Amino acid sequence: MYLALGYQQNWVEILGSPFMRNAVLGGTLVALAAGLIGYFIVVRSSAFAAHALAHIGFPGATGAVLLGLPVSAGLAVFCVGGALVIGALGKRADEREVATGTVLAAATGLGLFFNSLATKSSSTMTNVLFGNLLAVSRDQLIGFAVGVVLLAAVVGLVYRPLLFASVDAAVAEAKGVPVRWLSVVFMALLGVAVTMAVQAVGTLLLFALVVTPAATAIMLTPRPAAAMAMSTALSVVAVWAGLACSAMFNLPPSFPIVTIVSTIWLVVWVAAQRRSQPVR
Repeated sequence: MYLALGYQQNWVEILGSPFMRNAVLGGTLVALAAGLIGYFIVVRSSAFAAHALAHIGFPGATGAVLLGLPVSAGLAVFCVGGALVIGALGKRADEREVATGTVLAAATGLGLFFNSLATKSSSTMTNVLFGNLLAVSRDQLIGFAVGVVLLAAVVGLVYRPLLFASVDAAVAEAKGVPVRWLSVVFMALLGVAVTMAVQAVGTLLLFALVVTPAATAIMLTPRPAAAMAMSTALSVVAVWAGLACSAMFNLPPSFPIVTIVSTIWLVVWVAAQRRSQPVR
């Protein structure tokens, strides 16, 4: 066992290889999806739900392995299905927390059961936990593209009422906005985004790509549209820079991607704290 870390002089050639082109395209599509939904995750206080949905997808992945089906299909069924259940059961933030915890507990137990039955799932489980952006296939790219188009179309349709319901659900409901229906729609969109992001950075690191760029953008601008655009740009830049670092230093892409977005968030947070301190 040795440390396989060092500067690779042929990193430009690596970036031009077919698998890396797939990784760049797949990572960009995932970053676009994260940027579209991330702002609403932060505003609606749904970070726990985003993190939990990645774990809820775990039994879907193990079940797909048992049945000989694509892992991405199992992830999608459980992530989106779990999201719909949470959205239907929880209209307010406190209700969503309870629903999320209950669904997560049930899904985790089911995932452990499926995993105990699987005999050849160790590599699959590693990919689900930590992601494998360098192994993105053409079929996955097609799925990512469909997911981004779907997210963009639905967000465009429900943007205003969803924003109103996210900022002040009580007032929105009093004005006749269908808050519960929007909650279900939002959770379904979140399930789609999580399904994509898990395949890029994995279950354990998903929070950094889906939530952290949006949280950073919100500290930089109070305007929702600008924050969404900034969050998307940050996610895309982090993916591109992370893949470049991966090629240069023989690193798994998830590590530099998450390190970049987390470092930027920390710098912005420190700057925001200093600005908010009263002048003596």
